[in-house]
Amino acid sequence: MTQAAARHILVDTEEQCLQLKTDIENGADFAAVAREHSSCPSSRDGGNLGTFGRGQMVPEFDQVVFSAPVGVVQGPVRTQFGYHLVEVTERQD
Repeated sequence: MTQAAARHILVDTEEQCLQLKTDIENGADFAAVAREHSSCPSSRDGGNLGTFGRGQMVPEFDQVVFSAPVGVVQGPVRTQFGYHLVEVTERQD
């Protein structure tokens, strides 16, 4: 079974998500941004979600995690929880 590890930042608005993505692309540390801005409990661990398989996350999130290149920040990804920036840190196909 395909497994992936990812980290994310969850915020309420697309605008904030886009601004944080720009900050990260300009050199801000993903984990530090997650700790400061993400509303997900994973923010305490820099947004780290650990390893999971297909179908364990909401469909919109799953689609990105199992198709995006490893190490490239993706988003905004809209789900029922809000807007995410997602970085796949590892994937084993």
